[in-house]
Amino acid sequence: MLAVLVHITIVTTATLHILLRRNRQPESRMAWLVVVMTLPYLGALAYLLLGQTSVGRKRIKRLTSAFNDLPRPPTQNAEARTPLSAWDEALFRVGRSISGYEPVSGNHAKLMKDSDAAIDSMVADIDAARDHVHLVFYIWLDDGNGNKIADALMRAAARGVTCRAMVDDIGSRALVKAPLWRKLSEAGVHTRTALPVGNPFLRILDGRIDLRNHRKVLVIDNAITYCGSQNCADPAFLPKAKFAPWFDAVMRFTGPVVRQNQHLFASDWMGNGGDDITEILKEPVEAPKGGFFAQVVATGPTFRASAMPEMFESLIYSAARSVFITTPYYVPTQALQAAICAAGNRGIDVTIIFPARNDDFAVGATCRSHYESLLEAGVKVHEFQPGLLHTKSLTVDGDVTLIGSANMDRRSFDLNYENNILLHDPQTTAAMRARQEEYLAQSRPITLEEVRGWSMLQRLKQNALAIVGPIL
Repeated sequence: MLAVLVHITIVTTATLHILLRRNRQPESRMAWLVVVMTLPYLGALAYLLLGQTSVGRKRIKRLTSAFNDLPRPPTQNAEARTPLSAWDEALFRVGRSISGYEPVSGNHAKLMKDSDAAIDSMVADIDAARDHVHLVFYIWLDDGNGNKIADALMRAAARGVTCRAMVDDIGSRALVKAPLWRKLSEAGVHTRTALPVGNPFLRILDGRIDLRNHRKVLVIDNAITYCGSQNCADPAFLPKAKFAPWFDAVMRFTGPVVRQNQHLFASDWMGNGGDDITEILKEPVEAPKGGFFAQVVATGPTFRASAMPEMFESLIYSAARSVFITTPYYVPTQALQAAICAAGNRGIDVTIIFPARNDDFAVGATCRSHYESLLEAGVKVHEFQPGLLHTKSLTVDGDVTLIGSANMDRRSFDLNYENNILLHDPQTTAAMRARQEEYLAQSRPITLEEVRGWSMLQRLKQNALAIVGPIL
């Protein structure tokens, strides 16, 4: 009798908590209910450890205060700037509603040729830095490219440049334990870890362990910033070498949008216990010269819920001619899947490229469970063959680009701190679209006939994993 009472109490408590949680997508609730009903005790424990989206009360206060209280990046007089179309204004309003950054004109960007070229460009800019270098990476490896950046930071610190480097405590745990991290600190580089775990048994009492800072931000002298999908590592990416090489896309930006990335870095740095760098945000901004409109779109557990999928959906619904997407991880919300299918059904030329071999088998299988619906709507689905396509990019109508760290999966939507830049510029978008076409040339088209010919066992695996996809 006691065992039955305990069973009922555990299941009922977990069920009520799942149903009463705020800002939870219906499919996410259903996924957790399935887990709890199927595996009552393990499911309830898993929900206790992984069902929350809180980084802890004290951290929420620190991170929120840092982001909201720091001096905001300067805005521009709407009457003095080049006007945007109503569609573009609406898209930038979505971005502004998420993280509060205004669209600013006068920006310029260059798409890096490849991962190694991106690192070499970063090193050159760090070597030319005169005042400060700020960077945060989710993953920083003690490898060729990782050491290039580390050496550049130590050279900069030696000549009096203030260098601040931050990494995610789990994503870069190998580096944090390596001699290179201590060497950076000894050389005068200010180092921090984002969302430190500490004692994991105590941490789970005040928030999830696996809510991570997935951002990749580099800011130099308030004048240059980089944004894209690339971690600080070689394309060979040794921790997961069998999926290599990894293909990433990074843009180098100059102009007023740099100050928005600076503000974002400052909020991460100070929110994770770093020194006060408020004065850097108060420095005057040069008047924009030509260039295009851009805006940082930052999301995370302390931002409003469902922000990043809303940005994706808004971009897709705005399309009049074409949508081109690359993402390594696809575990969409129902609304995002519906938006992509709706675009295909209304005659928009929609292309999506996924990696043929995914480093997360569950996410890869969940992704494939959506192929049939996409293909039936006329969406062109391709799988990239040479390695793991890690680029997160979306281009619309040859005019608008979204590039950054956010994947089209639940982890990026709900659990990770992400940074993207939204821009309106035909020339920069043409460069990004050309890169997407390069990926396409190395990809295999997936046909509806092929998908419908999959074995029952393959479908069973994919569809079963898709049920719990919202909690992957």
